[in-house]
Amino acid sequence: MIHELSNPVAKTLLNHLREIQTDALRFRHIVQELTRFLAYEALQDEMLEEQEIETWQGKRSFGFIKEEELLFVTVLRAGLPMIESASALFPKAASGFLAMKRDEQTHQSVTYYDRIPECEGKTVIIVDPMVATGGTLCDAASVVTSKSPGRIISLNLIGSPEGLAVVSQKHPEIDVYIVQIDERLNDQMFILPGLGDAGDRSYNTPE
Repeated sequence: MIHELSNPVAKTLLNHLREIQTDALRFRHIVQELTRFLAYEALQDEMLEEQEIETWQGKRSFGFIKEEELLFVTVLRAGLPMIESASALFPKAASGFLAMKRDEQTHQSVTYYDRIPECEGKTVIIVDPMVATGGTLCDAASVVTSKSPGRIISLNLIGSPEGLAVVSQKHPEIDVYIVQIDERLNDQMFILPGLGDAGDRSYNTPE
């Protein structure tokens, strides 16, 4: 199921990412902030587990999300600011990494690095800024599915209607939380209006 955020603060921050004047440091900062927005939405129904902690009034029990049951997986390199933010929110959660590159001729993604730890029964949260053709997310979801997770969630900043339709068709089990569904893909399979290459803009990588 596709869940698009409606929060005006999130929309404003996203539109700042579109600005060409937004430098790499602020770009990464906004990506990290939007990741927190997405995590709040995606995990709002997560069950809480009672844990006893030491408070200023002595020992008390309170409800906490079981961080150890969460696994964040990022697609390198554009997803790095997102997983940094998620790991800061949930420091006890594990992290996994996939490296994929889009073939500019076929527009298909190719996986060349898989470093995802044991995730059987866990809630796996894939973080990647953009869903263009949907190929990368579908490939990432296929890799994760082969490891028997309990649930798969995807956190994304922007996506195309075409790409999200592909994801919904091929992986209907995924809950996608996204800040903005943009207008369409162009002939080169880039999102319009989009925000440019998120990896390049995050790390000042020359074109």
